[in-house]
Amino acid sequence: MNPRLFIYTTLGALSLMACDRMQADVAGQDYASLVNPMIGTDFTGNTYPGAQAPFGMVQLSPDNGLPGWDRISGYFYPDSTIAGFSHTHLSGTGAGDLYDISFMPVMIPYKEADAPLGIHSKFSHDDEVASAGYYSVVLKDYGIKVELTVTERVGIQRYTFPAGNAAVFLNLAKAMNWDATVDTEINVVDSVTVEGYRYSKGWARDQRVYFRSRFSRPWDALTIDTAKIVYENADAKVDGKGLVARFEFTTKDGEQLTVSTAISGVSEEGAAGNLAAEVPDDDFDKYLEQTRRSWNDQLSRIEVVGDSVDDKVCFYTALYHSMIAPTIYSDVDGRYFGPDKQVHQADGWTNYSTFSLWDTFRASHPLFTYTEPARVNDMVKSFIAFYEQNGRLPVWNFWGGETDMMIGYHSVPVIVDAYLKGIGDFDAEKALAACVATANLDDYRGIGLYKKLGYVPYDVVDAHNSENWSLSRTLEYAYDDYCIAKMAEKMGKKDIADEFYARSQNYRNVFNPVSGFMHPRDSKGAWQPGFSPDEYTAHICESNGWHYFWSVQHDVPGLISLTGGADKFAAKLDSMFTYVPKGNEELPIFSTGMIGQYAHGNEPSHHVIYLYNKVGQPWKTADYVSEVMRKLYFNAPAGLCGNEDCGQMSAWYVFSAMGFYPVDAVSGQYEIGTPLFKEIKMNLSNGKVFRISAPGLTRDNKYIKSMKINGQPYHKSYITHEQIMSGAEVEFEMVDEPGHIWYDVR
Repeated sequence: MNPRLFIYTTLGALSLMACDRMQADVAGQDYASLVNPMIGTDFTGNTYPGAQAPFGMVQLSPDNGLPGWDRISGYFYPDSTIAGFSHTHLSGTGAGDLYDISFMPVMIPYKEADAPLGIHSKFSHDDEVASAGYYSVVLKDYGIKVELTVTERVGIQRYTFPAGNAAVFLNLAKAMNWDATVDTEINVVDSVTVEGYRYSKGWARDQRVYFRSRFSRPWDALTIDTAKIVYENADAKVDGKGLVARFEFTTKDGEQLTVSTAISGVSEEGAAGNLAAEVPDDDFDKYLEQTRRSWNDQLSRIEVVGDSVDDKVCFYTALYHSMIAPTIYSDVDGRYFGPDKQVHQADGWTNYSTFSLWDTFRASHPLFTYTEPARVNDMVKSFIAFYEQNGRLPVWNFWGGETDMMIGYHSVPVIVDAYLKGIGDFDAEKALAACVATANLDDYRGIGLYKKLGYVPYDVVDAHNSENWSLSRTLEYAYDDYCIAKMAEKMGKKDIADEFYARSQNYRNVFNPVSGFMHPRDSKGAWQPGFSPDEYTAHICESNGWHYFWSVQHDVPGLISLTGGADKFAAKLDSMFTYVPKGNEELPIFSTGMIGQYAHGNEPSHHVIYLYNKVGQPWKTADYVSEVMRKLYFNAPAGLCGNEDCGQMSAWYVFSAMGFYPVDAVSGQYEIGTPLFKEIKMNLSNGKVFRISAPGLTRDNKYIKSMKINGQPYHKSYITHEQIMSGAEVEFEMVDEPGHIWYDVR
């Protein structure tokens, strides 16, 4: 384990803040109260504590006002200032963008520091409360209580003022981290309403956020300050403006002001329509209750029974974090802004964006097939539309554009998993055509060379290949190709299936039998000289050779054979979890949650624990799964050991806590580990209930001796999608001795 984690664990345990108060309120089936949004706001989680509806377009959350890696989500638990409440945020992505449409209430005179902090206030965690769909804090310098809640497309703020002269700043010029303001506009609609837009550039290219804000009472005075912005556009310098509005009020002690702000990617008219449809009234409590009911409905889809409140809080917070992204990206009338810079209409479906696919294809999207099948259908339709408008499936898209972050074409496994499970009514022919076309973009990220050579060479860089990552690309492409083959095979398209099954074996071309690792090769076929699997190099994506060796989820038997058989494979797994290189070199920021070479804080390692099942040693899977769940996830701000990555870190926990995990996201098979709870129920969309029970489970009794399904002995290392959807009843016999194998080892 990374030693830094122990430090943060201690700090987090000493500052459990509003969570203690929250736990005292837990009663009955109020799952929203079991959510602690502060988990992940310290250490490397990069989450935000503010309010959001399930998969909502609005993420209304406080911003500390300072840039930096720790403040990628706008908020870092050790900070002591708040400099605004903005309406868009990213959940644990490691990419510093958004923070759009920022409000800040103050009393006059107010505190203002040099940029980048600007107008701000001190705050204390003792004055913070956060749960699903709600956040509140007291701005200590002004005695103002700020409360936040949301609907899907509208953020609602309620300020409780002391007596005096107050002001509310709407700062459209504010920008942090990778984000840069390009142009803004504020127009007065009437005595309580303004609308406008903020254009910006950053990770989201040419981002356009339109808004309409309604105050619950007329302002006494309004001034708008303008700052000139010069930016480059198409090799030319263009003038823009950054606007800051100051709304002034004379307030009585305890007077409340509600500000409701709708956003849109289409237009001010779109934002106005969203506001009118979702928040027609100035009634904060009404919409808080509405969003709380929505979260309770979402979270009740999985019910767990256990003795530990902390375990329940960790579980429901993880389930909550898994439902933060992807995000809705169409207005209430179905319109959305596409990657072709045109406005499109979603007819009878909802468009989604914010797809962190290199992360989330592994567990988040398989989880959605049980918790969110209707949304899965719309997400696939969103992919197809994106392909039609952009010429390729999304890699990492949000706010109407592609970021080209990370690698692979991992829309593919999401589409294929949905198709193989019979989810939705999306056009399978169009979907397969989009998958095949994306996989054949010869001039994109080494795909042409991958097809020609059977791998991506490390010594050739193309226009779309700012990072090399050649070894990782080869392995990721091979997996996606396998997924395409699976879909084509089921659709009866043998030629496509044969072609892509053959391509899926390209992983073999980067296996070096001398070193026993996946090894970068150049365009002439030579192995990279001086390669060490311990090193973090430009040829491996955010990982080293140990992490990526196992990235053959689609052909584990083939990987076992390459390794030299089950015994050698098991020994290599043992080394993965026990080998620590000599020296005190500092690990990269993405290598956290370390157990030997296993890095739970980053996604390529996530399935590796479950590979012990494939060599007849399931007790080792149980050991390490239990260790990760109990030590690397906990109920404190530092309770995530790595970037949340739009739900993948939490989806791993949700699956693992139920006792199983999708090693291969499109297989429909879930390798069994060890459950965290004695009873678990999945309430499925078909009306059936999938039940898991482990009556003898304790911290020591973590090993499975035997299992039954529907009362009959069961002898496989995995359960299937069909068993889950049938409403099967699974019972584990738990014991405290390792060494038991309940399944047939082949």
